[in-house]
Amino acid sequence: MLSMVLMGIQLAVTVVIGVYFFRQLRKEKQTEPTVRRESPREMERLRHMREISLSAPLAERVRPASFADVVGQEDGIRSLKAILCGASPQHVLIYGPPGVGKTCAARLVLEAAKHSAGTPFRRDAPFIEVDATCMRFDERAIADPLIGSVHDPIYQGAGQLGNQGVPQPKPGAVTRAHGGVLFLDEIGELHPTQMNKLLKVLEDRRVMLESAYYDPEDPAVPKHIRDVFEHGLPADFRLVGATTRSPNEISPALRSRCMEVFFRALTQEEVASVAAGAAQRAGFNLTEGDAATIGRYAGCGREAVNVVQMCAGLAQMEDRTDIIPADVSWVVTSGHYAARPSQRADTASRPGFIHGLAVTGATGALMDIEAIVIAGTGQVHVTGIVDEEELGQDGHRMRRKSTARGSAENVRTVLTAMGFSLTEKDVHINFPGGIPVDGPSAGAAMALVAISALTGRPVDGCSAVTGEITVHGAIKAVGGVPDKVAAARAAGLARVYIPKENDAETLHASGIEVICVSTLTELLGAMLLTDSADEAASVPMTPSAPAAAQGETGRALTAVQVEA
Repeated sequence: MLSMVLMGIQLAVTVVIGVYFFRQLRKEKQTEPTVRRESPREMERLRHMREISLSAPLAERVRPASFADVVGQEDGIRSLKAILCGASPQHVLIYGPPGVGKTCAARLVLEAAKHSAGTPFRRDAPFIEVDATCMRFDERAIADPLIGSVHDPIYQGAGQLGNQGVPQPKPGAVTRAHGGVLFLDEIGELHPTQMNKLLKVLEDRRVMLESAYYDPEDPAVPKHIRDVFEHGLPADFRLVGATTRSPNEISPALRSRCMEVFFRALTQEEVASVAAGAAQRAGFNLTEGDAATIGRYAGCGREAVNVVQMCAGLAQMEDRTDIIPADVSWVVTSGHYAARPSQRADTASRPGFIHGLAVTGATGALMDIEAIVIAGTGQVHVTGIVDEEELGQDGHRMRRKSTARGSAENVRTVLTAMGFSLTEKDVHINFPGGIPVDGPSAGAAMALVAISALTGRPVDGCSAVTGEITVHGAIKAVGGVPDKVAAARAAGLARVYIPKENDAETLHASGIEVICVSTLTELLGAMLLTDSADEAASVPMTPSAPAAAQGETGRALTAVQVEA
């Protein structure tokens, strides 16, 4: 009797299992034809979509196809070639404002490098372009489009290998760029975790992946997956990172592994030439005057192309092939484009006014500084956009005082040491124009304009100055001198005074007289003119005039200081 019961139970279990597998088999048979029927429909839909294409945007049509098409970046391109076209190409960081050709230049340089002598780049070397702002990753390491990741069996969609318990490596952009260039746009926006991973890849030239599900003894693991986990994914490439940030905002660890190249902002004339070229390629006529107007309002080449695109649209609606001034005027007005501030310097020599120099972004800029003496308690006040910074996290914050304000304290000490009495006087130094001021490079100009205000003696209006001032009156080296010298030349000045420690041969070939000084006394003797404005106006404004007047001015300086 018991054996009959057991046989019945066994038979029932067998029937249940058989029914289950029979139903599963029917489901697969029912699903397979549906999938087969659906796939051709989707393929036909994809083919139909691919047959539809719009005309290429003007920005794409005017994209540089040769080095001659990249406007205004001859020095930057030459630097890129020197770094990438040799036998030992290096990683590189490109600094520069948006829309000046950083991406196109990097792509063109790689093509040139493929044909250079001794290059390690093969003819099929890839150029992989990714945007750091889009390089999002999963903290659980499920997905990482930049570095690569592992699809573990526990996650949905693991596929046939996943059903067998095998983890599957997924290569990222660094592996796709193997043997070529990885262009990482806006690299300054990369997440710190991703940055640390990238630095490790740059160091090892491979990507090592890990998974708790990887068992080297598992016979189900294919050879290629076993090889990836043991030796890593290849990632031997050259990184070209582009950023609109300044160098001090980029990871020092990344900067130490890269060469640095600087692309400058385009001048109004260069932007106008971009606009003229875009109009020509679009098949429209643009006069030189209208191109100059676009150059005055567009901040970069990309903006110039956008303005031309809209102007061409207005002309096309009226069946015209000529872009007229009314089109340009309407576009810059409706688009709220702001005219570039004029960088032409006021060369009038007057007391309490001096031309300083600054670096904004990656370009130099002229910075006017003014000073006045008022009744007070012997203080030196500084106004304008003087940057300060707050550091730290919640619960522990530290406010960093602006080094420009620290320079003002140095100026007060220097004035007192030189015999200037500030009893019942305040010196008010102002930075008009809205240019952010940080760093000690305005110290020499602040000291000079303060002395000019105290003595009533005019400052040479055809000169600009940069340099840090110490409490002993020494002028020390500062950064960004080449860009500052270029800004002084573009502003129409005759000469620029820089710290002697910054002297370089290339600066003297920049088209403007560069004079090196090491002390405030030298600077005062060169830039402070005679006592009266009328006499100052009669001084010939030639490059040698300050040097010729230096002896006489220097001898009279002591008496003026004592009187002050």
